[in-house]
Amino acid sequence: MKKRHGFASLMLLTLALGMAWGQDRFAQPEDGASQPVAPVTAFEQNNPTAPVTENPPISAIDQPGLLPHAAPLSYVQAGAHITESADSNVANVVGGTGYHSVTRALGSLELQRLWRNYDLALVYVGGVGYYDVAGIGFKQLQQLDVDQRIKWKRGQLAVRDSFSYLPEGNFAGGYGSLGASGQALGEFGGSGFFGGSVLGGIGQVPRIMNLSLVDVTENLTPKSSVTASGGYSFVHYTGDHPGVVNIPFFGSTEVSAQAGYDRIVGHHDQVALTYGYQGFRFTNPSSTSSQTDTSFHTHVVQLMWDHRISGRTDFLVSAGPQFTRLNLYALPSSGTAVNFPPCVLVVQEGVVECPIEDVRVTVAGRATLRYRFPKTYVDLAYERFTSSGSGIFPGANSNVVRVSMNRPLTRVWSIFSDAGYAHNSRIQALSAAQEALCQLTSMNCPNVTANTYSYGFAGLGVHRRLGHDFRVYGSYGFTYFTLDRSACGLPGSPPCKRNSQRQIVSIGVDWTPRPVRLD
Repeated sequence: MKKRHGFASLMLLTLALGMAWGQDRFAQPEDGASQPVAPVTAFEQNNPTAPVTENPPISAIDQPGLLPHAAPLSYVQAGAHITESADSNVANVVGGTGYHSVTRALGSLELQRLWRNYDLALVYVGGVGYYDVAGIGFKQLQQLDVDQRIKWKRGQLAVRDSFSYLPEGNFAGGYGSLGASGQALGEFGGSGFFGGSVLGGIGQVPRIMNLSLVDVTENLTPKSSVTASGGYSFVHYTGDHPGVVNIPFFGSTEVSAQAGYDRIVGHHDQVALTYGYQGFRFTNPSSTSSQTDTSFHTHVVQLMWDHRISGRTDFLVSAGPQFTRLNLYALPSSGTAVNFPPCVLVVQEGVVECPIEDVRVTVAGRATLRYRFPKTYVDLAYERFTSSGSGIFPGANSNVVRVSMNRPLTRVWSIFSDAGYAHNSRIQALSAAQEALCQLTSMNCPNVTANTYSYGFAGLGVHRRLGHDFRVYGSYGFTYFTLDRSACGLPGSPPCKRNSQRQIVSIGVDWTPRPVRLD
């Protein structure tokens, strides 16, 4: 399975590059045009690197650009980045304490290639991190994002892919991992609905994550448009960690699709109606887990409204019903058939299965506010959607809040801050029957017996530019992970300890020489 996913990602990247470089070149901007500004590094957030449509339909994946963008030039730029951190719980385990150092050395390469009707953006960041604690040591950090677009008079087709290999999640990536996800995806308006996010976790467990997207936008009239998007994402855990060795993390795959109709109803307002589908499937590689395989599907209908003042503010809100259909809940066999109403468990090929025909109706939605003051950019976002469960649960109802701010202080000094919180509820809550079966057969309960977990982070940092090519920075970040009280006795952790806290102080230097223009 891993080889097939890796081959698919390689083929998608090869196709994107071949399409881009195989096109006939058209005239580039005149030499008098301004040079592109330095691209976003792995340590910056909320500043897109890929071409962004200025005023896309609100049901599309792209969001409108509020920040000033560089002149549309083709260029390539390399960089190097070194970070030294002091981490109060570098193993990221429940109840862990004690400061240790983490050193990261990364290289980056960014390419933007523009033709008259074709655009290509590619960002690669990769290297190694050394965690100075027993059982972790060196870890790879890899991320590659590609965005290929084909444009015509009334619309565009975009093919995007974001691949990463990280020892942690990417929700608070700036404090403990590689940085924000989806560098080449720009301002990614699809948010968590299409997958590709890990909303918290415990331990330093290597994982492969990939999100592939194809989306098309077509303007029907000057005031109406339609959009369609399809995605495939997966998360595979490739190792374990001594602090959480008895917790088998759930791998997941997600197939998603969304279609929408947009209508301009005023000088600054748009409305849209969307339908979305998500199909999840989960696997657990550990034979000791009592949850071996499960899947479910969701259908979402939302009404959207957006108020937009170009270049200054963008406020969007959407909400609608979500229908979730559960397919199967599986438990390992105890060797006998056991009845736990309303489920009838029967032995089948060594597995006791409890079929579920359960349809649930909930509410999904999101709200975002992005505002550009004369010198300050603020981004607020809330979203409620169904996620993969981040390896902790086989699916979760997630409520996510994020806020970020960037502000230049002087010509060379700037500050940034961000914070986020995710509350995740298990899609398939543990029933009394399932808990009784675990006790009856003397087996481990499902990998985490909690029904909810929460993860939050907050951080503040400063940048100072040194000449044209160098920049130094410092940051402080705090992260917090907690399981609900039913998680007492979590395998691999001290009894009834449910929390993991981290304080991370970092300093670093970026080297980003001037971009090389491609004429």
